Amino acid sequence: MSGKGQDTGAVASATAEGEQQGAREQLLETASQIMREGDQVDISLSELSLRSGLNSALVKYYFGNKAGMLKALLDRDMEAIVKSVETLMAKDDMPPEEKLRRHIAKCIDTYYTYPYLNRLLMRLVRDSDEAEAKRIADQYLAPLGRAYDRLIAAGVASGVFRPIDPQLFYFTVTGAADRFFSARLVLRHCFDQDTLTETLRDAYREHTVDFIMAGILAHG
Repeated sequence: MSGKGQDTGAVASATAEGEQQGAREQLLETASQIMREGDQVDISLSELSLRSGLNSALVKYYFGNKAGMLKALLDRDMEAIVKSVETLMAKDDMPPEEKLRRHIAKCIDTYYTYPYLNRLLMRLVRDSDEAEAKRIADQYLAPLGRAYDRLIAAGVASGVFRPIDPQLFYFTVTGAADRFFSARLVLRHCFDQDTLTETLRDAYREHTVDFIMAGILAHG
């Protein structure tokens, strides 16, 4: 084959690969949008096909089945959280208090963007076989636990934080972030508000950071 023919083949292959990756990402993003808008952790393949403009058979092609697609969506969203924590923990010149404030704020922003995230995580851990549940825990939950161990220990050692249980702290932060952004029905029926606006997100971020920090900071 001539050099020109090889170049043409390489371009065609790269284009096809890019189109496939684009379709895969489009399915994931559409699934994410459906769950965000419906305040749910499940989707119908017919709605996915209609909203994405893609054949629902592509779900089987790219992910094996709907459960495989939900796992891929969890991987996409949770990887961003783990990477942000690792980046934050690598900042050796940043005090523990500032690291923790930034982390809590990032959690609020993440759950605002993906309000289904913790519910999806719990569903997949519950419904998966032992090996897959362990993979999810090892890949996404354990790194957060280790980061909290290090961060809280550093804060206690420097006299900034009082000693607290890192495991319980995980549930406090996750619960505060998840509960608010998955409580649209409570907002609607109790507070006559059905839209999670950026203004409301910003107010809740400030409130949550200050509230949690007040509980962990050493006093006197």
